[in-house]
Amino acid sequence: MLSETLEISRTPIREAVADLIKEGLLVQIPRKGFHVREITESEKEQIMFLRLSIETEGLKKLVPNITKEQLQSLRKIVSEQEQEMLHNDPVTYIELDQIFHRQILSFANQNLLEQILQEMYNLTRLLGHHALMKEGRMAEVIQEHKQILHALENNDSSKAVQLMERHLEITKSNVNTEKDNS
Repeated sequence: MLSETLEISRTPIREAVADLIKEGLLVQIPRKGFHVREITESEKEQIMFLRLSIETEGLKKLVPNITKEQLQSLRKIVSEQEQEMLHNDPVTYIELDQIFHRQILSFANQNLLEQILQEMYNLTRLLGHHALMKEGRMAEVIQEHKQILHALENNDSSKAVQLMERHLEITKSNVNTEKDNS
C-alpha cells in the first residue's frame, strides 16, 4: 500500500522499515503490521536523567572556554529555531533543538557524551514532539535557550547549569502532561 501511495518500489520501503525497527522506533506486530514504539515511564525517567547529567556536565566544561564564535553559532541555531516556529515546522524545529544541545557538548570537547546523546536522539525526538504539543511551548524553549546563552556569555557556569536543569525539567513535565491528557 505504501509503495503504491508513494509510487516507488517495495525495496526502499522495506529498507526504511528495517532501519526504523533497528533504531527502535517501530515495533512489528505479527500478522498485523507495525506501530510506533511507545516509550515507557521508566525509559522517560532514564532519558531525562541521562540528558540532565550529560548536558549539565557539558555546560560546566564549556563555560570557562567558550569563544565568541561558538556563542555566535549557538545564537544562529536559536535564530533558525525561531524561523521554523514561525513557519510552523515542528520537525525542523526539533532537529535544530537537538543540534543546539549536541553543539554545546561538541564545543565542550565532550565527544563521548555527545555520542551518547546522539544515540538517544531518536527516543528524545519522540519525546520532543510530545513536549511541544503544549500551546506556546516552542516559544518557551527559544526563551530558555536564550537564557542559557546569556549565562554562557556571562561565563556563569552555575546559572547555565541551573537554567539547563530547569529547561529539561519543564520538558519532562510537558511530556508527562501530554501523556496524562492522551
